[in-house]
Amino acid sequence: MDTRAKIRLFVDAPLGADQSILMNRDQANYLFNVMRLSVGAWVSVFNGTDGEWQAEVVEATKRKGILVARTQSRPQMDPPDLWLLFAPIKKARTDFIVEKATEMGAARICPVNTDYTNSDRIRQDRLQAHAVEAAEQCGGTFVPPVDALAKLTTVLDNWPDDRRLLFCDEKKVGEIVANLADEQGDKWAILIGPEGGFSDAETTHLKSLDFVSSISLGPRILRADTAAVAALTVWQNALGDW
Repeated sequence: MDTRAKIRLFVDAPLGADQSILMNRDQANYLFNVMRLSVGAWVSVFNGTDGEWQAEVVEATKRKGILVARTQSRPQMDPPDLWLLFAPIKKARTDFIVEKATEMGAARICPVNTDYTNSDRIRQDRLQAHAVEAAEQCGGTFVPPVDALAKLTTVLDNWPDDRRLLFCDEKKVGEIVANLADEQGDKWAILIGPEGGFSDAETTHLKSLDFVSSISLGPRILRADTAAVAALTVWQNALGDW
């Protein structure tokens, strides 16, 4: 029988046997006012590094609460070392990309500003909260950090020597999706463009870089949010932990 609590919560605290966890005001409100938990109830908690633990409510008020971790129910499971670079689009669809990247095992989420990016600003804290919520809902034990928005050219100029970049090139639409199984290296990133695609200058620059591999995502041009999911699926199936 599954003895794991149905409610999962990300906590910013170390986790271990008999470790006390102080709830902040928002967490206390959610657990004790919204979900109506009381002393003696159980919550699944994780912090991104110590796996998932079953924690007992030992103090519950409207504005604060204390849980105590009792037993570990899942070991820590970190994703492959894969970054997702994407150009922000409309608000709800940007949220979707962050949520799905978290669910599908991205280790880092990097919004980038390209020549045709529709949005020149993001709420980094809100997107990070979406990543936390996605991990809570999908049973994950890892929450990918969401970076501040940066110019694509700046990111490329400071690219680490040991990481490959998979450039999803809409100009290759109709070509057979590349077989990634023969690619080398365990540190990767995926780059998804904005709704208007990449500029000719960006495409030329990307293809000139020796750490970049460009691929097609099949016979159809995909929306940016769909392309992110498709690219993560292709990479995870060939080189990841699927």
